[in-house]
Amino acid sequence: MNVRMKYFASIREKLGQGDETLQTCSQTLGALRDELIARGEPYAGALARGKAVRMALDQDMVDESAPLREGCEVAFFPPVTGG
Repeated sequence: MNVRMKYFASIREKLGQGDETLQTCSQTLGALRDELIARGEPYAGALARGKAVRMALDQDMVDESAPLREGCEVAFFPPVTGG
């Protein structure tokens, strides 16, 4: 299936791009994250397990168990802090 990817803030900077379309067989958001990490650098560093990464599916905050579907939009971004 095709998935539209969006990357924000420090993740976008590390990857050197803000968006891409990816062909994947991953069924969940967590599996997609693992697939991206398996690509190696810079994905491995930007999305590594143990790093705080927030995820959204079609502009709704979700956890890694969220199922993917054809044409969905996935966003990865670091937690936002403010004061």
